[in-house]
This record gives sequence, structure tokens and C-alpha cells, in this order.
Amino acid sequence: MVPHEGKGGVSEHYDPTANAQGSPTSSQIKHAHRAPEVVRDNADANLPEAAVTSVDELEASTKGRFAYFKTKEFYIVLVLGQILALCITSTNTLSSLLVAEGTSIPAFQTFFNYVLLNIIYTCFTFYRYGFKRWGRMVLKDGWKYLILAFLDVQGNYFTVLAYRYTTILSAQLINFFAIVTVVIISFVFLHVRYHITQIAGILVCIGGVGILIGSDHITSATAPLNPISKGDQVKGDLFALLGAFCYGLSNVAEEFLVSKRPLYEVVGQLAFWGMIINGVQAGIFDRAYFRSATWNGKVGGYLVGYTLILAMFYSLAPLMFRLASAAFFNISLLTGNFWGVCIGVKVFHLSIHWMYPIAFVCIIGGLLVYFIGRKVLGEATKPWLGRNQEGGVTGVGTARRRVVKGATVV
Repeated sequence: MVPHEGKGGVSEHYDPTANAQGSPTSSQIKHAHRAPEVVRDNADANLPEAAVTSVDELEASTKGRFAYFKTKEFYIVLVLGQILALCITSTNTLSSLLVAEGTSIPAFQTFFNYVLLNIIYTCFTFYRYGFKRWGRMVLKDGWKYLILAFLDVQGNYFTVLAYRYTTILSAQLINFFAIVTVVIISFVFLHVRYHITQIAGILVCIGGVGILIGSDHITSATAPLNPISKGDQVKGDLFALLGAFCYGLSNVAEEFLVSKRPLYEVVGQLAFWGMIINGVQAGIFDRAYFRSATWNGKVGGYLVGYTLILAMFYSLAPLMFRLASAAFFNISLLTGNFWGVCIGVKVFHLSIHWMYPIAFVCIIGGLLVYFIGRKVLGEATKPWLGRNQEGGVTGVGTARRRVVKGATVV
């Protein structure tokens, strides 16, 4: 059974009780009692009439340039962005520590992340859909998830590979190129139109990164204990640039998919195809490095930490894509440069210049400017889903959930 899409949009939970003719069997009715959240042919049909509203009515409920600042979703998005920034900074730090131990296996390093996500989300998708429905979903939409997984794997691969040749801060600073990719792709293909304050917010955030670059140039804080040659530095920076480009494409693709499909399906399929692609790539490119790598307790601990933190990152990122956007997701990660230096002070013995706190405040200020003029739903409303988000899924973090249920989006 293909997940039903009625006039009310796709629900995060599908009805497992209907047979091929549309009538439930007795055994299926018993099963339904174990899964109280089911979907009727119209996702709005089983809701009180007063609960079904429109985007216009919701946005008219609170007016003013700072309407979104008065919602709890704004603070959730702001905090969630910093949690994600800390996650990505932690994985970057662990990647550098692995290289310092003599273990540089960029493809194999992320393989366990896809395995873990596959175990969690694909298994849950089997539970929700059943094997036959899962198979039909793969046949129908698998190619979309294959493209998403390919871009994500390459983003991970080239970003981790960059740490073999360049420094942690240099690679992180280049990651802002993902913002440029996201904005252009969203504008051209998803018809996202950015308000002047959003553009200003992005520029302010990038200005904060510029302050970081300037302070690094002054203090040479990015210089490692073992100096890197200019040739390797350029090579590493190019790998970081390519990784950022792939990340930008995958972010936009994931934002589009999680707005239309259940979160567990998207993450499960990303992990399923990512595990296959990443496994093949690791077997081809990492064999020699795998044999020469250092294997000890430290390396094992770093790999476990890297896998767990990255799995948490992959689980939380789709919520950011629903509540906000791929653009805000990426500018939120810019504070990771500041968190990276804070970690680097203890781990890599870097020094913090007085300009770093100014840069951090500048980036946070840019995040605030980004949402000036936004209405109560913020960026949760997606232009490709229709005026009342009727083309989207009624899931956690979506504007459609609030339109249908008259409640907060989380």
C-alpha cells in the first residue's frame, strides 16, 4: 500500500489496518488497537472543525516585525541550531584527533553512522509499513533517496578527507560555501524568495566568519603543531570546498523530502542507501589507509564518539529543516567555528584572540536579524507545498501540523 495522500496532506503515521479492498479484517482491527494513531482517507476528517484552520488565519493572529520572536518555535530553532553546531564541531574535532593518531579513513569512518541510523530508522519503517509496503516505497521513490544519500556520502567523505591535508579551523571556515549553494538552489528549484532581512542576516553571519578569519590571520591560531605545506593546505581546502558544495545540495534535497514524507522514512532511506554507497567507497579508497592506520583504545573511543554524535546530528537536522530551512540550518552551523576554537584551546592548545567573542556575537546577531519580519510560522511554511501546506506531511515540526491540528508545530 502506497502511503495515502488525501486533501489534508500526508500524515506522519499511516493506516496499517486497511486491506487491498479497503475493508479491515478482524486481525487487522486487533492490530489497530496497538497503534492508536491512524489516518483516515482525509487527514482532517477526524479532527474537530475548529482545529482545521488556514495559514492566513494563523499568521494574522500575531502581527508585527517581531511576530516570530514571540513564539516558542523561534527559541527552539535557535537552541537546536547551536546543538547541531556543537555536534558538527565535535565530529570535526574527533576527525582531527583521528588524523593526529595516524588514522585517516574518511569513508570507513562514517560507515558506522549509516549502519546505526539504518538499524534505528529502517527497522522502525519496517514496523510502520511492513516489508511489502517498504519495498513498494523503495521501488517508487528509492531513486530520490539514492541521490540524497550519494550527495550526503560525498559531503562527509570530502569533508573528512580535508582534515588529512588542512587544519580544523580552515576546513570549518570554508564550510560557509554551503550557504551560497543552499540559497541559489532553493531560489532556483524550490522557488524560495528571501526577504531583505534574511539576506542581511546571512551577510551579518558571514561577516562574523570574516572576523574569525581576520583574527586567525593575526594570531596564527590555526597553525598546527606540525606545520602543513602550502600544497597540502590548498588540496585540503579544495576538498573542504567540494564537501561543502555536496552538503549544500543534500541539505536542500533533505528539506524538500522531509516536508513531504515521514521523518523516519527519509532518515531510514538516507541511511540505507548511504550505508551501501559508503561501504563500496570505503572498500575502494580506504583499503590501503585501513591497513596502515593506527588501531588502539584511543582510536576506538574516537570512532565510537564520532558515530554517536553524528547519529544525533542526523536525527535532529530534519527537525531544523521542517521548523526553519536549509539556509538557516547552515548559518546556525557557522557558530561551530567559535565552538571549535573553544574546544581547540583545550585539545589542540590554540589561543583565542579577543575578536572571537565579537565574531560569535555577530553571528548570533545575524541569526536574529534573519527572522525579523517573519510571521508566526516563520520558515515552517514551504512554498512548494501550497498556500495551506496541503502538499506536505502532517508531522512533528511542520506548518501543516499546526494548520490541521491548531497546535504548535512541535
